[in-house]
Amino acid sequence: MTQTAGRQATHGSEPLRVILRMEVHPEMVADFERVWLSVGESIAREPANRGQTLVRSTEEEGVYYVLTDWADERAFRDFEVSPRHTLHRQRLKPFRRGGDMAVTEVVHRLEPVSSAPQPA
Repeated sequence: MTQTAGRQATHGSEPLRVILRMEVHPEMVADFERVWLSVGESIAREPANRGQTLVRSTEEEGVYYVLTDWADERAFRDFEVSPRHTLHRQRLKPFRRGGDMAVTEVVHRLEPVSSAPQPA
C-alpha cells in the first residue's frame, strides 16, 4: 500500500472489476430488480466472485450499472462462457433494451480519511 494525501491507496492485489451498463424497459424496472437480485444471489455462490452491486442511474430512466468483482480475469472469463451464466443472461434478457460491458482492473482505491478530530 502507498500513502496518498493522508489516504491509503492499494494496487496490485485488487480484483478484476466488471462494469455492466444495462438499459431496462422503464415499465419493467421493478421486475428487473427482483430478477436481478435472484440472479445475483446465484452468482454470489461462484467461488471466484468477490461481490457485486446493482446501482440505478439518477439521470437516465431505466439505466442500471452492475459492478461485479472477480478473483482474476481467467475466473471471470470461465464463468462468462459457462452454462450457468447463459441461464442468467436468458433470465435478464426480456428486461433489457440495450447496454454494454467493460472489464477493468482497479489501479488505486482510496480509503476515506477518518472524520475524527485530528490532534493539534
